Formats: sequence, structure tokens, C-alpha cells
Amino acid sequence: MQGLKVMEPKAVKRVPVTELRLDRKNPRLIERNADASDAAIIARLYSRADLEELLQSISANGYLDIEPLVAMPEGDKMTVLEGNRRLAALLLLRKPDLVAENHALKKLGVQIPNMDEAKRPSLEEISVYCVNNREDARSFIGFKHINGPAKWDAYAKARFAAEWYRQSGNLEEIARGIGDRNDTIKRMVSAIYVLDQSREHNLFSIENRYAPKFAFSHLYTALGRSQYMDYLGIETSWAGYEPTPNPIDANKLDELKQLLLWIYGSKSDDTRPVIRSQNPDIKRLGEVLASAEGINILKEKANLDEAHAATEPVDRRFTASLIRARDAIRDAAVSLRAYNGLDASLLDIAEDVYETAETVHQRMRKKFREASAAE
Repeated sequence: MQGLKVMEPKAVKRVPVTELRLDRKNPRLIERNADASDAAIIARLYSRADLEELLQSISANGYLDIEPLVAMPEGDKMTVLEGNRRLAALLLLRKPDLVAENHALKKLGVQIPNMDEAKRPSLEEISVYCVNNREDARSFIGFKHINGPAKWDAYAKARFAAEWYRQSGNLEEIARGIGDRNDTIKRMVSAIYVLDQSREHNLFSIENRYAPKFAFSHLYTALGRSQYMDYLGIETSWAGYEPTPNPIDANKLDELKQLLLWIYGSKSDDTRPVIRSQNPDIKRLGEVLASAEGINILKEKANLDEAHAATEPVDRRFTASLIRARDAIRDAAVSLRAYNGLDASLLDIAEDVYETAETVHQRMRKKFREASAAE
């Protein structure tokens, strides 16, 4: 790109779209690859960042050059730090053949809307706010996407904070820059390091999660609980030290792999996560991790309800079961008018309930008499 080296920092310039590059380190990207093609990155942005609506708007109105992109020089082009959605839309509209050339885009069913040829010149050259490096762009990006009008999800926010922390090592600066609590930033950055470690050791891939949405908050919430820390061999609370890469000891990597499978499942193995919702399942899974019996049941059956029941004291489980049984039989009594007397199998079930209830009652009465006599 001619003149790139002498470009004034922090200045708005008109730049040809052909000289702009998508950011391979964009915090919106779940999995990032420095060698990824433009089409691969566009596919990821399309699935996460509502590109379809943007494509429709630009195709109908042309590119409205109201807010400059933010970019820095990198090699012979400029890497866009802010505005990757807009650049992705421009690239698709300029080269619709990208869809046919990329399996992921075809699988997503990307449709490129027709565009008035009179508006196509607006796709050629756009305004760009030029900075020297990522650090120069952080304040603006942090304001806009973390506390401003175009908020990122928790994962993108944490990834942005982790990249900043790798550069500065100053959590106070990051907390001030993005307007969040120091301890929250610390937990999020630590969780990013856990994910990076799991990927490095081929334990877990975010893209292989079972659910369509990546619930990053499940992980950083879990890692703040003592039961999870004990299970992973973390001796000091996240609040007690600065985040460091590879926070999980090598002899606990199997536990990390198992934990991430329980939280996120596996698409390739068709394994559902045991976590259905953060509240109360993160708390319940933590209580299971503190019980050897609960862990064994969870490994064997992948059923959080059964595993969690094993962690409760026997007397509490008995009381809860008895109350549930009473409530259930009362519900059946209220609905008894719905039985027309024709289904013999329902009568068999009722007889089984009667016999079981009678057995429980007789044994309880016997124990009650014995306990009364012993007083």
C-alpha cells in the first residue's frame, strides 16, 4: 500500500477497501487463526454478529460513510481493529463468489442481496481512523463495545481484556478503561487462560460445544467457586493472585477436560452438557464435585439430578422424597375424575403405589414405636 508507512497516526483517511484486512484477533471470533482466510472469518462473523441485516442495509442504501473504521498498519495493508462487521459486509457485496468458494458460508445459507449498480461506487473507498497499534485503539473500542452502544457478549469482552492484559499486565488500567470491577476482569481473564490451555492441549474446542451459543459466563462463574477450584487443584483463589497462562497444573488436565465436557458437552460426540442453566446448575455441579460418590455417578450416567441427589444427606433425601410423594398422590386424587375405569394398566399402577405406600408406612410405624419405647 503506497504511503502507508508515513500515514499520520490518529487521522481519518480515505482508504480503498482492497487495502483493508479483517482482524484475525477480533474478540468476536470464538476460535482465532492467524492463517484463516477472509471467507472463513466472514463465516464466523456472519454466525455471531448479525451480518445479514447489515448486508441488506448497505445493498439498499449504499455504504453510508458516517463513522470511520479504526485500523492500524500491518504489513502491506491495514488491519481493521474496529468495524470488522462493516468490512465483512463490504467484502461480501464486492465479491459474492466468496460464498460459493467457502463451505462454511454455503452451510450458513448466506444470501448476497442484489445491489443497485449506481450505489456500488460507495463500496470502493471508505473513511478509516488510522492508529499506530492496538493500544492506541483500545479506549475507543472498549467504550463502544463494553459499556457503549454496541456491546459485545461476555466472551468477546473477556478476550479483549485478556489481550490487553497480555500487553500491559495492569488490571487496574483495564478495569478503568472498560469500566468494570477489577475482580470481574481478573476472573474473566483467568477463564480465558483456562480456555487457551485446554485448546493448546486438545482438551476442548469452543467450536465443538454442543449448544449453538457459547455460554462463557458458565465457566468464569464456576471458576470462582471453591468446589471447582479444589477439583482442578487450584490452591489460591483467583482473587488472590494475578492471572497467568496455563493456570491448571499438568496433573489436573484430565479433570479440566471432564469439567468442560460437563459444562459445554461435545457436538462431535453428540454429548449433551449436564448444565442446563447457570442458576442453579453451576451451584449443583459444584456440590457434586465435592462428593466422590456424586462424581462417579455423573461420570457413569451424565445425569446431574442423580449425581446431586447422592450428595444430599440420607435423612434429607428421605424427607424430600416423602413430601414429593405426598404432593404427587394428592395431585392424582384431585384429577381422579379423569379416570374412566377402562384402563386396567392405570389401576395396576395405583395398586403398586398403594402397596409401596403401605410398606413405607408400616416400616415407619415400626421404627416410630421402637424409638418411643427407647425413650
